[in-house]
Amino acid sequence: MFWQEDEDKTLPYQASDDVLDVSFAIACKQLPLDHAWDLAQAVQQALPWFADEVVAGVHPIHVAESGNGWERPDDASNQFLLPSRRTRMFLRIPKLRIPETQALSGTTLDVNGYAVGLQDMKEKPFVHTSVIFARYVLSDEAEDENSFLQRMAEEVKRVADFKVKKMLCGKSHALRTPDGVLHTRHLMIADLDSDPSIRLQQYGLGEGRKLGCGLFMPHKGIKTLKPTE
Repeated sequence: MFWQEDEDKTLPYQASDDVLDVSFAIACKQLPLDHAWDLAQAVQQALPWFADEVVAGVHPIHVAESGNGWERPDDASNQFLLPSRRTRMFLRIPKLRIPETQALSGTTLDVNGYAVGLQDMKEKPFVHTSVIFARYVLSDEAEDENSFLQRMAEEVKRVADFKVKKMLCGKSHALRTPDGVLHTRHLMIADLDSDPSIRLQQYGLGEGRKLGCGLFMPHKGIKTLKPTE
């Protein structure tokens, strides 16, 4: 008898750590909601090597979608985040760049006039998860949902050599840059095996890493994904 079960995704998995996330505690009174471009410029000024590292990326700073009477607006124009003491800034870097990145602790980034102090760098290696989620993946403004998902499925095959079984795209966002507006979508990929899960977290999908695009994070599961996410 030949009987092959699906991979048990609950078992420990030794992931490659060539690429990983690092995070910093931040001291910041407020920051524009749409700050991806300015934050990327500040990081690249502080870390001259960052712009040339293909896998390096900057996660835009996030706070809770709502709380204390505040709700995250759909239109980011002239809107601000109020980071808490628990808010952290995440960078995706090659492991060999950890010592240089550690030097950011104790410094302050100038994010287009807004001060972001950095302390307490922590490493966050990738772990296997069958569900991953990206807040921003670049999408053409005229691209419909089915076309976007088909294009992503083809890129997953190219990047991770994996045939996607389950994907969902969600809320759209616009990121403003000096060259114009970039359109993005949320993207969740589910039912992943270990190797493609780690590879997609390390190398992402699409372009725009420095603006936080194509950067995947572990997600708890399909049932926890809100319709607006």
